[in-house]
Amino acid sequence: MLQALIDFFSDTGFVKITPGMIAMWLVVLVLFYFAIAKQYEPLLLVPIAFGALIANLPTWGVINDPSYAHCADAAVQACIAEKGAIACGCYEPGGLYYYISKGIQWELFPPIIFLGVGALTDFGPLIANPRTLLLGAAAQAGIFLVFVLALALGFTQGEAASIGIIGGADGPTSIFTASKLAPNLIGPIAVAAYTYMSLVPLIQPPIMKLLTTENERQIRMKSLRKVGKLERLCFALIVCLLCILLVPAASALIAMLMLGNFLRECGVTERLVKSAQNEIMNSVTIFLGTSVGLTMTADKFLTLQTGKIILIGVFAFALSTATGVLMAKLMNLFTKNKLNPLIGAAGVSAVPMAARVAHNVGIQANPSNYLLMHAMGPNVAGVIGTAVAAGYFITTLGGG
Repeated sequence: MLQALIDFFSDTGFVKITPGMIAMWLVVLVLFYFAIAKQYEPLLLVPIAFGALIANLPTWGVINDPSYAHCADAAVQACIAEKGAIACGCYEPGGLYYYISKGIQWELFPPIIFLGVGALTDFGPLIANPRTLLLGAAAQAGIFLVFVLALALGFTQGEAASIGIIGGADGPTSIFTASKLAPNLIGPIAVAAYTYMSLVPLIQPPIMKLLTTENERQIRMKSLRKVGKLERLCFALIVCLLCILLVPAASALIAMLMLGNFLRECGVTERLVKSAQNEIMNSVTIFLGTSVGLTMTADKFLTLQTGKIILIGVFAFALSTATGVLMAKLMNLFTKNKLNPLIGAAGVSAVPMAARVAHNVGIQANPSNYLLMHAMGPNVAGVIGTAVAAGYFITTLGGG
């Protein structure tokens, strides 16, 4: 009886638990705390954390590769030659997420997320004030500066580029870039990107206040003009055309972003827009998050390299915030129609959170100053800018 109990216990997962797994359970609890108690990007952090939990359990049928067991026998080989491996009983299919995670490996999930982002995005503020495109472009400087820093710290070019994209505060683009240039770092890069996206209200305001004066934060901007339907449709088509011609490696992201936006603005595809915004985007978000989490095994995540990525990522994000603000201050030297420099911080891709933060900091300086729509211009420009930066890295570093 005792031996039977010992045999039973040896077949359970308890004997396969390692100290690294237990440490990752603590990491998972921290992620759950931020996502649930603090509500920091819960739609992504909850699936990522749950995926990380599953990755650090002795599972079967979840992430295991397909196997060809018992196939060496000559009789089985003859059967396989005649009927195939499955019919002869020597093929065992892979686990559930062996197949679902192909959505990342084959670069399906991030572009589909961009379809939903496009369907949710109003490019009107950018069209009404096109000079804010420069703010979105300037905010990408953090990506390239941190690329150089990561190289100096010993990362490969592909890894450095993927880490730099964290500065754009765009989770899907970070995952898309890492899947091409640094697939071994998808887990820590995704966690860093989404964590810093969620921490925008904490990270950005001190930087914005440090780089601006009280008078600058009080600058009132003129109301934006109304943008017509034809302008919006032409914008989607022109941006799609120009960006794909400029950086073909970003075609999947740009094309899906502008497809979603064109569906939104054309006014005759309401059902498709609702599906892109809700059912499609929500379903893919679950699979994307859990697939990312499943890459976070203890041996890959609990490393010095992960710590470096977390630290470099926040530096990239801070630099992108700062360069956006400084570009707005620079532009004010050459124009009579002044920009409130706070909207430059919205040049990162965290839509619409970064725009709201710029608006809230502006209200603190002047309660009657409404900056939200003005900040949305550089905010949506940042989405395009980060995708273009990713495409540039993928093209030049051989990932596309």
